Amino acid sequence: MVRGGRRVVWCAVGVLALAGCGQADVPTPAKQRPAFESMEDLPEKLGADGTTIVVGDPDAQVEVHLYEDPRCPYCEQFETSGGGPQLRKALLDRTATAQYTLASFLDDRVGGDGSKKAVNALRAALKEGKFVEYHEVLFLNQPEESVDGYTDAYLLKLAGQVEGLRSTAFDAAVKSMKYRAFVADAQAAYERAGGTAEPEGPGTPTAVINDKRIPLESNGILLDGTAFAGLLDQIHARPWEWEATVL
Repeated sequence: MVRGGRRVVWCAVGVLALAGCGQADVPTPAKQRPAFESMEDLPEKLGADGTTIVVGDPDAQVEVHLYEDPRCPYCEQFETSGGGPQLRKALLDRTATAQYTLASFLDDRVGGDGSKKAVNALRAALKEGKFVEYHEVLFLNQPEESVDGYTDAYLLKLAGQVEGLRSTAFDAAVKSMKYRAFVADAQAAYERAGGTAEPEGPGTPTAVINDKRIPLESNGILLDGTAFAGLLDQIHARPWEWEATVL
């Protein structure tokens, strides 16, 4: 994980203990709306703040806000083998919604402009209603962090893996950095999320679930798919206990 100019790795932890006790009151299937059939069916939009990308059923009980930099190797680990696949399953099941704040600070740390280009391309994919699919493809094919690999050509090549994404408008948006203002605003939003204690931002990946940030000492749960899935299940079943949990 990347924080404050240096990389820190935390070991995976067990599911965070929720306040209270007793057996979970899991919602019955009859009370749930039908699951989305595929990632293509997931609603996605730009939030009212102009920087947050929102994915999933807005009525879902669990809201996961993620802070990611496309070049961050620990974000790649989260998205490919950690909690990311479990979050996508929860999105399809309508038990969670996801919000993404896309940072680009690694360009300044390791050189190049690949993060900025990737964030711009992701915003262009949102315009085409293909953010979810393209976001997954980018992390599955992430270049080495030290290599400024998210070039225009590579981003367009990866876009070819998403059915219906490549178009004259999308290609032009990628090549011209059409959404450069969004890229800058999203980075600023990431930095604000760190508050006065972390003026450079909270680190990536960072997850805030139902307005509670996973603390540093437990952040390894993001890289443990089973533990992260268990946490989402617990919060969905007993959201009132998560609200009462002191982190």
